Amino acid sequence: MNDLQGKTALVTGAGQGIGQGIALALAQAGVRIAAAGRTLAKLESTVAEIGSRDGEAVAVRCDVKDPADLAHAVDACVQSFGGLNILVNNAQEVPLGTLHQVSGEAFTAGFESGPLATLRLMKLAYPHLKGDGCIVNLASTAAKRWDMSGYGAYAAVKEATRSLTRAAACEWGPDGIRANVILPHAKSPGLVWWMENNPEEAEAFQRTIPQRRVGECEEDIGRFVVQLCSAGCRYVTGQSIAVDGGQALLG
Repeated sequence: MNDLQGKTALVTGAGQGIGQGIALALAQAGVRIAAAGRTLAKLESTVAEIGSRDGEAVAVRCDVKDPADLAHAVDACVQSFGGLNILVNNAQEVPLGTLHQVSGEAFTAGFESGPLATLRLMKLAYPHLKGDGCIVNLASTAAKRWDMSGYGAYAAVKEATRSLTRAAACEWGPDGIRANVILPHAKSPGLVWWMENNPEEAEAFQRTIPQRRVGECEEDIGRFVVQLCSAGCRYVTGQSIAVDGGQALLG
C-alpha cells in the first residue's frame, strides 16, 4: 500500500525545473500538492499537469523572500487540504560569480531566498508537521568542488541551508519530524540552457558524472524525494544526500 496516499505537500519553486519534478512525482504517489512560486502562470501549468494525471493540486503565489507570502502559503495549503505533512524548500535565487563579481545585494538575496526563507517556512510549518512530518531542503554539492572559483557565494548560501536542516532534524526529531537535504544534479531550465549553449563544456561536465548524464527532474530527483518521504525511510533524518549520479564525494 502507498503510505503517502492522501498526504499533503507544500513545494516551493514548483513552477518549473526540480521543484516541478518533485511536485509531479509526489502527486503521482497520491500526495496533494500546494505548488508555490512567484509566477502564477507556471504554477497553474504544474497544477494542470497534476490534474491531467488525476492528482490534486492548488497554485499559491509566493515570493519566498516575503515573510507574509510564506505564512500565506502555509495557510493556503492547510485550508485547501486540511493539513501539511511534507515541506519541500526548493526555491532559491542563486548568487553566481567570483567573489569580486557577486554584489552584496545578490549575496543578500541568496540568503533571503535560501536559508532565511527555509528557516522561516520550517518554523511556520512546524505545528502542522508534528507527529509524522517530513522536510526536504535543497542544497548543492558546489561546496565539495576542489576548485571553488566562481562558486563561493553560492556554496556559502547552500551550506547554511544544510546546517539549518541538521539542526531541525536534531531539535524536532522528538516531535516526529524528519528533515533531510538533497543535493541534486538535474535538467533545470538554467542548466539545460547552459548545456545547449556550451556543448564542449557540458560534455566535459557530464564526463565527471559516473553515470555520464544529468538527472531528470521528475524521474530521478522527484522519485527519490518520494522514497525519502515514505515510511521506508522513516529512520533517515539529518542527512545530506547527493542525488547526482555519483559525482560528489560527501564526507
